[in-house]
Amino acid sequence: MVQQNSGDPAGGISIRLRGATTITGSSDPLYIIDGIIVNNSSNNLVDLGGNSQNRLVDINPADIDRIEVIKGAAAAAIYGSRASNGVVQIFTKRGKQGAPRINFTTNFRVNQLRNQIDYNTVPLAWEDRADLTNLNTVPVERFNYQDDIFATGYGTDNNVSISGGSDKTRYFISGGYLSNEGAVKNTSFQRFTGRLNLDQEINNWLSLSFGLNYARSSSNDIPNGGIASSYGAITGFLFANNENDPRPNADGVYPGVSIIPRTNPLEAVNRLDFGSTTNRTITNLSLTAVPTENLTIKYLLGVDFTNSSATGFIPIGNTSPEPGGFSRRADVNGLQYNNDLNASYNFNVAERIASTTVVGGTWQYEDNQQIAIQSSRIAPFINISSLGELTEPGERRFEISYWGAFVQQTFGFNNKLFLTGALRLDGSSVFGPDERGQLYGKVSGSYVLSEENFWEAGLGSFVNTFKLRASWGQAGNLTAIGPFERLSNFRVTNYLGTTPAFPAASLGNTSLAPERQEEVEVGFDAGFLNNRVGLEFTYYRQRVTDLLLRRELAPSTGYGLRTENVGELENSGIELALNATPVKTADFVWDVTATYANNTNEITSVAGGGQITFNGSFSTSAVIEGEPIGVFYRQFYARDEAGNLLLNDAGFPFSGRTEEGLTSKVLGDPNPDWFGSFINEFKYKNFGMRVQFDAVQGFDIFNWNRRLLDNPLFGGGAGVGEELLGNRQKGYGGAVANIFEEFVEDGSFVKLREFSLNYSFRPRTDAIESVRISLVGRNLISWDSYSGWDPEINTAGQSNGVRGFDFAGVPIPRTYQVGLNLSF
Repeated sequence: MVQQNSGDPAGGISIRLRGATTITGSSDPLYIIDGIIVNNSSNNLVDLGGNSQNRLVDINPADIDRIEVIKGAAAAAIYGSRASNGVVQIFTKRGKQGAPRINFTTNFRVNQLRNQIDYNTVPLAWEDRADLTNLNTVPVERFNYQDDIFATGYGTDNNVSISGGSDKTRYFISGGYLSNEGAVKNTSFQRFTGRLNLDQEINNWLSLSFGLNYARSSSNDIPNGGIASSYGAITGFLFANNENDPRPNADGVYPGVSIIPRTNPLEAVNRLDFGSTTNRTITNLSLTAVPTENLTIKYLLGVDFTNSSATGFIPIGNTSPEPGGFSRRADVNGLQYNNDLNASYNFNVAERIASTTVVGGTWQYEDNQQIAIQSSRIAPFINISSLGELTEPGERRFEISYWGAFVQQTFGFNNKLFLTGALRLDGSSVFGPDERGQLYGKVSGSYVLSEENFWEAGLGSFVNTFKLRASWGQAGNLTAIGPFERLSNFRVTNYLGTTPAFPAASLGNTSLAPERQEEVEVGFDAGFLNNRVGLEFTYYRQRVTDLLLRRELAPSTGYGLRTENVGELENSGIELALNATPVKTADFVWDVTATYANNTNEITSVAGGGQITFNGSFSTSAVIEGEPIGVFYRQFYARDEAGNLLLNDAGFPFSGRTEEGLTSKVLGDPNPDWFGSFINEFKYKNFGMRVQFDAVQGFDIFNWNRRLLDNPLFGGGAGVGEELLGNRQKGYGGAVANIFEEFVEDGSFVKLREFSLNYSFRPRTDAIESVRISLVGRNLISWDSYSGWDPEINTAGQSNGVRGFDFAGVPIPRTYQVGLNLSF
């Protein structure tokens, strides 16, 4: 499942392959580009609300040749425990033998808000808001702050490449420039990229490949508050009473629009100055030796270096909670590299038995250095953090090493039956010395039944190919704790001119071990009607033990928390993929791709049978034994036995209690029941068309936006308008504001994700080989019942446990694109 967490021009995405496999760590897959393990972290150097970038944004899609996804035990067997959540392999374009070939592409984009959410348009206000018995109103003017925040954005994407080579040397060189404005005013993202891929055959048994990619990206951002901060444009809209005119007075001073200190949305987009710049270099060098016909040895060195710098500035005399101004500067340098040496040996044990033996090892290293300085009450006309009242001088450094070694043996019988067994040893420096190295096993097999004589004589005329497959495998998870979490750390404070050290809240645990994952998978691949229809089916069941959880400790220990291996969870599900070519003639081809997947996640064990609340969810998303990860657990409506709401003496609903006397219960689940895609591609002579629908069904969203908008304390929501019109009891929104069940909504959607048309032709001039004109629309229509901007949103970004959380996040825009491609 691919989810776009934010509609910001450089907003991040989350990918889940077979559900969440950890609670405290990351469930994102491992990303590998041309053999390089790349960094895909989201460094929130300056808090922007839900607009965090992740580093995939540095990769130019025009350079990508193909993407392959490896799931389950196979991923961990090849790439180790860092791949326990699966692997996304990205292969970039390579040169081919022949004369130089030049390709130029330019695209023009339009980005716009797909829809506005309902707001208070009633030109009335209460004479006395606090007196619920006084229903007198006075006329007012209402303002649509969404018009002040959102606007149509424009962008361009330009790429040029040259490739070619001889029988010994092949090359691919490319350059790209992207400039894209967001749907939020004054937001934009720019990226310059350059790539060189070189393949050189040194002699008849040794070859070399070299790749170098450089990217420089920069963004202009508007913060939107959200989970950690209370300044920003969308946050200001949520907390505002929209009877207040947001425009500045004659002196250029913006008025406050909320009863509490929150940023005037118009001031946020016009005066707040936030941005970031990233320089990134990804390079790889590989040597492939074939000293004998049966033996292949490959060494690969990959390096990924990133330098990011971000600033945030709020001038003095503003409407945010920082009236004295705010300035922040943060920088991070990240380096990671991997060394991999693999050797494979193929030979025939007997006439009908083939053997492949693979052995290999890896050593990987990660270094991260971050420094930040932040101040408030800054001097007039100054935006430098050091010239203010320092509130957060900080530095963070860490190093992590990973290592692994494996041996894998495959036997093939008659080219029909294949059996594979593997053992792998993985380790990470973040764990205790006695627990760092862990041994994992894998067994898999496949049987091509359609190659048997009895199949060809029977079902072969209808089912052309049929392969059964099954596997069992183990892996660890090396991301669930940080580099120093196993230790008892200290904090330092100023006291009477000295700097004494105090124990931190968390007690160390040097016995921490990696979480352990075990998965069983069975399935088949089949081809029908002369292989014009292909069907893939997979069932998997995954069990994760030794989950790392932060347990609460008794106050007598002197500590509040301790990380321990005390939890368990399970994932199970099915995956279906259908590929078909219903029509194929000389002039017309119709291809269909349909996918379906479901995943059932359950936390089967939590220490003491308790629960854990995720940070960044306002105590709403929780881990509860017997429930999926990240369920919403808060207050609910009191109801009678028939399910009708109970009312208090004032006529308002009120919170209920469970039979156990608890005031909270599970209200919703952000994990979908199923998701899938339906893609149709048509080609008629020189014309092409592509239509893609995506569906995500059976998941809930916590609409924190509506909780604020419909609260009469602020007054900007449509619910407050209903109270003013007499369609809802005065004060209703305030009465239900702390009954969280009210704000859990069905997020199920079906989207017209992409619709594209293209036309290709060869011009009469010999200077141009081909011309391709395209028109593309993305995120065009969403069929859903969600009252917010877009159900595909997650303010917590790539967070593993806080999902389906909508609070001041930038909605995904509708995008139109027209493009021109020239080949020479």
